Parts: sequence; structure tokens; C-alpha cells
Amino acid sequence: MPTTTPAAERFRALGPHHLDEIADRYGLSDDIRETIRAVACVLPFRVNEYVLSNLVDWDDIPDDPIFRLVFPQRGMLDPADERRLAELARAPGDRTELRSLVRHIRDGLNPHPSGQRQLNVPRVGEAEVRGLQHKYRQTVLHFPGQGQTCHAYCTYCFRWAQFVGDPDLRFAAPTPDGLLAYLAVHPEVEDVLVTGGDPLVMSTERLRAHLEPILGVETVRTIRIGTKSPAYWPHRFVTDHDADDLLRLFEEVVASGRNIAVMAHFSHPRELETELARRALARIRGTGALVYCQAPLIAHVNDDAAVWARLWRAELACGAVPYYMFVERDTGPHEYFAVPLARAAEIFRGAYRTLPGLARTVRGPVMSATPGKVLVDGVEDDGNGRYFRLRMLQAREPALVARPFRARYDAGATWLDDLVLAPDTPADIAAAVGTSGRSDMSGTSAPGSPQGLAGRARRRSRYDLRPAEAMRR
Repeated sequence: MPTTTPAAERFRALGPHHLDEIADRYGLSDDIRETIRAVACVLPFRVNEYVLSNLVDWDDIPDDPIFRLVFPQRGMLDPADERRLAELARAPGDRTELRSLVRHIRDGLNPHPSGQRQLNVPRVGEAEVRGLQHKYRQTVLHFPGQGQTCHAYCTYCFRWAQFVGDPDLRFAAPTPDGLLAYLAVHPEVEDVLVTGGDPLVMSTERLRAHLEPILGVETVRTIRIGTKSPAYWPHRFVTDHDADDLLRLFEEVVASGRNIAVMAHFSHPRELETELARRALARIRGTGALVYCQAPLIAHVNDDAAVWARLWRAELACGAVPYYMFVERDTGPHEYFAVPLARAAEIFRGAYRTLPGLARTVRGPVMSATPGKVLVDGVEDDGNGRYFRLRMLQAREPALVARPFRARYDAGATWLDDLVLAPDTPADIAAAVGTSGRSDMSGTSAPGSPQGLAGRARRRSRYDLRPAEAMRR
């Protein structure tokens, strides 16, 4: 394994307190500056020098997709809330009203979608296990406490609540002890996904403390690491002081007979255009680790078939596996980023049919919803109307996996609980989806969960209201 390159750049996180520094350097207008400042009171904002210098096109502000990906934007919050935030953020003195407004807005942004707190938190005996989620039979998610931040924050992130400093909204495991105790009584778990945040913000020493004990659990055959670092801080694998130590850790996992898979989040092909990013992926693959790539389809950033085709081809060229195109989840600034399911299916199909065979490993568009991962497989017409073809790729109930079903076509629907299930939906699927969707099984629409329908009007996409120029980007 080659040694790291000398003269490594040191990571430095830049947040709201550095906004004036960034704005002055890149000539951001006062209006853009104050919008970012106001929205960042609610949504987390963090960036770093690599993203600023290598990924953002500063000649295309504010329309640049990477700028929208990392800088809070006008339209991500309710206009009245945004105006009030701006007023309170400028006001000196007591910040009690600002804090109260921020909490109120966050509570209305569905901080833990798809039943994460109510349905996913496991127990050993009567006690909840801190920092774990167990939704699918074979897979457990582990949130190491020291890894619950990122090298930069995506404005669309469905885990935004991890980063706002509220312990009530945060998943975090201080040690792997709870995970090990849980695995000991759940031998069906074969796959541990170490996630966050981004576990690779941790030093290799700290990461090793969470990964090494898992190797003593014989039933676990795969360790996955969810990370955005190959896109936002590829130095982690190339020039960081412990980059070689990290790669040696990957080699040790492989040598133990397990798979280690880096689940890399690339949202736009520009993130793969730097030599450093490509070198990072090459070094990861050189350890025997697998690299799978996934991202959501997000308006203003990658809502274009040609962009996805470029992205998947770039991933394949680096030896990585295109894996998932997700549907943006119903949390945070969902209205700003949501793409209607019908349009999402068109974008996926338009990109997929241009790909070589080895890149057709990708699946999408996929909703990670309460009952499981629901694939939008296309649109069909029959004598009774128009329908979405749907399929359960993964499910809380294993018996539902790979099962097809249909929902009434809705051109504006952006999430599962915007849909009405078809009368021919199998009863067990209808029961599972009924926690987050609606049904016309009896010929009338029955309401789904109160939380789901409360958000229904809010989640209607603004996609078709955007200027034509913005839609082309």
C-alpha cells in the first residue's frame, strides 16, 4: 500500500460563525448572506475548504447545484418563518424568542421520519439500546457517538436532526457495548451499518474501537460504513495523518473473512471530477473493500436524467457500484427538494436506458418509508385508470419483500402517504402501507396516519413552480 502524500491539508470545519468570511471571499450579496444566516438558525450548516475551492462554481451563484447542496437557501422554510428568523437573528440582546421559534419550526419539519423513534429503536429486555436502529431483520444500524457530524452538511439530509445540538433529536452510542449485547441475542443480524452523521469524521483509533469488537461476532458477515467523505473530504483516505491506518483497518476486516462496504454518497457528478476523489476511491478499493454509491433525487441539484447518467458512469469508471437512487424523504425542507414520483420515474428511466450493463446495478426511485423500501417501478394504464407500479425491495415484514402492488396515479404525489392504494392490493401489503398511506380498498379513501396526512399539503412539491431555467440545471 502506498504511503500518504506529504504536506496534507488539515481539515477545518466552517459554520455559521464563518459566514461573513466566506461571503466576503466569494462576493456573496447581502441578500444571499442574510438568507443563509436566517435559514441556518434552523437547518444545520457546515462546509469546508475542499468543498468551497473544488466543488462550488462561484460564477453560477445562486443556481449552482453544489451551492444549493451545502448552503441553506431561500424557499427551504416557510417565507413568514424565514422573515421572522431574519429579524430575530439581527436583533441584539435576549435570544429567548429566537430559540423558541427555532424549536417550533424544527418540530414541524418531521425530524424523525418513517417511525425511526417509535418503530426502529430496539430493546434488550425492557431497556432501549442507545444509538441503534433495527428496521430490517438482517441489518442493524449503529450510530457511534463520536461520528455524529460530517465534513460538510447536505441541505437535503434526512438526518438533519442529528446535527442541531438537541439531544432529544439525536441517535448516538457512546461505545459499541450496546450493539454487542444486542447482537448476542439477535443472531439473525448479518449486516451492521455504521452510520451517522459520518463515522469517518472520527479518527481511525476511535473508529477501530467501534469496528474491531464486531469482528468477534461470528454471525455478522458484513460491516457497512455510510459516508459522504469521498465526496466532501477525500483527504480522509489519501492525505489525512491516519489515512493509511484507516486503510489498514479495512484490510483487517477483509482478512477476517468479512465484507466491508463503503456506502458512498455522491449527489452530483462534479463530486467525482477531482483527482483526489478518484484517488480516494482507488485506495479504498485497493484494500479489498467494496464501494456502493447512493443518493436521493433532489430538485435544484440533480433532477435531470443526463446528470444521473453522468454520475452513474463516473461511479462505474472508478470501480464503484451504482446502488440506489432514493426519493427525497418527507422531512426537513422537503418541499424545496421534492420531485414528484411520476417525474422521478421518468428521470430514472431516462438515465438508466443510456447505461452500460455493469452500471445497471442501480435501483430507483426508491422511498425509504415506514413499511420498508418501496420502488416506483413505473406507470401503467388499464381499463380502470392509471396506476403507479410499486414493489417492496425491503420490508419490516420479510414476507413482503419483492412483492408488487399498485397505487392510483397522482401527478403531484411526492411520497408514499400521498398515494391511494389500488383495490387489488394484497391485504398484508395494504395493512403495512396503511400506517403511512391511504387505501381505496372499499371504494372510498380511508385516511392514513394523522402525522402523514397532516404533512400531506405541506409536502406537495414546488417542483412545477420553478423557473424553466432552474428545472434544466
